[in-house]
Amino acid sequence: MAPPLADRIALVTGASRGIGYAVALALARAGAHVVAVARTVGGLEELDDAIRRLGGSATLVPLDLKDYDGITRLAAALNERYRRLDVLIGNAGVGGPSSPLEHVEPPAWDEVIAVNVTANWHLIRQMGPLLRLSDAGRAVFLSSSSASNAKAYRGPYAASKAALEVLARIYANETLSTPVRVNIFAPGPTRTRMRAAVMPGEDPTTLPTPEQVAEALVPLCLPSFQETGKLYDYAQRKLLSFRAPA
Repeated sequence: MAPPLADRIALVTGASRGIGYAVALALARAGAHVVAVARTVGGLEELDDAIRRLGGSATLVPLDLKDYDGITRLAAALNERYRRLDVLIGNAGVGGPSSPLEHVEPPAWDEVIAVNVTANWHLIRQMGPLLRLSDAGRAVFLSSSSASNAKAYRGPYAASKAALEVLARIYANETLSTPVRVNIFAPGPTRTRMRAAVMPGEDPTTLPTPEQVAEALVPLCLPSFQETGKLYDYAQRKLLSFRAPA
């Protein structure tokens, strides 16, 4: 029996470590050819080795997502080579500073918005036409509970994730009449380097691993998954609908 994502092309951003690395590996295990995007060449090479050990294949793309022209070039290359994209995982993100909004420096704010929001808009803009060429295009954007809990001192990150969620929901509504399905995945606290930087006193052994989180994300990428515009909350293990305030 063929694996569920056999012959599918899956692009994963932030694939060199953490959740992105684990998702790329899980998608490869499910049969996808992974287009792995990240800034860190060494991490991409480690991922490639791990995917090859599974018998899978990957294309490595060293790219800073603030290089928006680079995203355009990548889309053109994928179109030339594959004529479609089946899965888009918008995972790459930066945590930004933990400080009062009044103390956040403009360059720090700009970087968070550039990577966490604007880069994902460029991905939608450039990869959207390729997803529509698939018979079952799937896009999943990684968010955070910070998008809704407005925790003090995490302003740039929280604002960026709130913006990303709305961006993804709008994209889901704009693709309702197409084969594309767009959803949001909130992993919750996970045993990653980013989490350790934000919460240095936390015991990482109390948190789920990126590998555990990744296994829950893969079903959202399958052609059989038909929900769109929803949020999967890993902590609850539940797919949630957005509702406007009463």
